[in-house]
Amino acid sequence: MRLRELVDGAKRRLEAAGIPRAEAALDVELLARDVLGWDRATWIARRDDDERSVDDRTVGAHGLGAFAASFESLVARRAKREPMAYIRGTQEFYGREFLVGPGVLIPRPETEFVVQEALAAARAPGRTVLRIADIGTGSGILPITLALELHGPRFVATDISAEALTLARGNAAAHEVSSRITFVETPYLSGVSGAFDLVVSNPPYVRATDAADLQPEVRDHEPAEALFGGDDGLRDLRAIVTAAGEALAPGGTLVMEFGYGQVRAVKALVEGSGTLALSHVRHDLQDHARVVVATRRRAGT
Repeated sequence: MRLRELVDGAKRRLEAAGIPRAEAALDVELLARDVLGWDRATWIARRDDDERSVDDRTVGAHGLGAFAASFESLVARRAKREPMAYIRGTQEFYGREFLVGPGVLIPRPETEFVVQEALAAARAPGRTVLRIADIGTGSGILPITLALELHGPRFVATDISAEALTLARGNAAAHEVSSRITFVETPYLSGVSGAFDLVVSNPPYVRATDAADLQPEVRDHEPAEALFGGDDGLRDLRAIVTAAGEALAPGGTLVMEFGYGQVRAVKALVEGSGTLALSHVRHDLQDHARVVVATRRRAGT
């Protein structure tokens, strides 16, 4: 059987499992290419090859049928609605590849706005940023990305999951920034001393009551502790506003992601904190309010 025929059959299986046609087509091509070790140009040139003609150097010395067996095992996982990022073990974020696994939230494009706002704050004229905290670091994408973009600051990244911190340390090592990031297993910034110039976070903010409405890839596979922020979705947002208000140096900045429809509540949290002043809210590409930026008040303000 030709490679293309095997992949087309797999695409129909994914469609039958409820995955949209265009997404299913992309997924099976990526899985096939991962097994074969081919880039897209090679796939296009050779997708009409017979599976038996795929040489051992491509799929390993496992004999005939090696491609079909390996490909089938990956397709079976995707048909159960396991996320592609977990199957492939990596996800791109801010133009770089990061290791991911079932113990961490899969990076989303929206979180790149947190990076952009943090960089803008750190690079503001007259600003010196020496110490940055990330609350709920997960796979470590925020501190690692910021460490690669900003060469001066040092970082503290916290999470309550030992599994997530292990993966984050691996990502920091892979991107050669381990010496600048301290990973701490703790809720929020509990037990972490010293003032910070910048605090960033992509916390859990999905309402627990909305779980049934989520896609199976999210609801059934991503860690609940990284998704759900209590019945109103605001539990962790509240705690982070409080923690940042205590941990930021005067004039320091909080940059925090939040969910659809939460902007009024988040503004109220910041304005009612007594320690933070609202700077602005960043909207995403769909014009949904997505990231809040707030400043630690100085004495007398």
